Amino acid sequence: MDDAPGRKPWEAFRPDGVIIFSDILTPLPAFGVLFDIEEVRGPVIQSPICSEDCLKALHPIDLEKLHFVGDSLKILRQEVGDHAAVLGFVGAPWTIATYIVEGGTTRTYTTVKSMCHTAPNLLRALLSHLTKAISEYIIYQVESGAHCIQIFDSWGGQLPPDMWEQWSKPYITEIVSMVQNKCPKIPLVLYINGNGGLLERMKGTGVDVIGLDWTVDMADGRKRLGNDICVQGIVDPAYLFSPLPAVTEEIQRVLKCAGPCGHILNLGHGVLVGTPEEAVAHFFEVTKSLKYESSSQNHAMEESKLLV
Repeated sequence: MDDAPGRKPWEAFRPDGVIIFSDILTPLPAFGVLFDIEEVRGPVIQSPICSEDCLKALHPIDLEKLHFVGDSLKILRQEVGDHAAVLGFVGAPWTIATYIVEGGTTRTYTTVKSMCHTAPNLLRALLSHLTKAISEYIIYQVESGAHCIQIFDSWGGQLPPDMWEQWSKPYITEIVSMVQNKCPKIPLVLYINGNGGLLERMKGTGVDVIGLDWTVDMADGRKRLGNDICVQGIVDPAYLFSPLPAVTEEIQRVLKCAGPCGHILNLGHGVLVGTPEEAVAHFFEVTKSLKYESSSQNHAMEESKLLV
């Protein structure tokens, strides 16, 4: 999204949280997986992992090769000061594995799904390697200034729930355990595209916040997850192409459904290309102006929070 001339999004909108949005494949070369970005095909893995011999190319993550990520977080932390949280960003092991095994972007996931049955030991070895590398990458981001880390299992929703339970959840749970052991005060957020069938299972990973996508109704999500875990979301980013009164109504509806506490309001995904800047500004203005009204007590309970 283009911001106003001479103004960065942080300066234009003053959100409660800021993130350096990097590709989830950014750390791959640092542990031995090289890739290119082609204009039409997107990411292309130079040597997809399809055998035990391919695993030999992997090595422990070399964080020196990711110094630009740490440098960026330090600069961002200095710029926003105490006015906003700085967020880190990583991909979950299963999602990253889909690219490494398939050789790039896929719509069917047939190769990696087949590997669950034809070469399960190979896939487990890859996922274990990714788990350790991602955990170290998260800790590096925290040490570089990140207040919070978002874990994106973008393609976890492509798995049936029982397969996600076997091939994604254990590795995310291990990451959570490793990071909490090293950085116990750092909140972890888990987001999955198409997570409607996985909410209860996501809660079992031990993360602090579960991000919902716009295919899940906030009231239903809150009911299924309970009030003992924070939720993040969920306004469909396409709403920002609607008339501003419609945006206001949706924000109010989501806040009401989420309840008086433990909720981070944001879009269900990133800002879509071509989104009118005035709609983004309106989203911020409305959210920051609202307070949750308790049905049992006729006074403001808690000022809403906005995280984009």
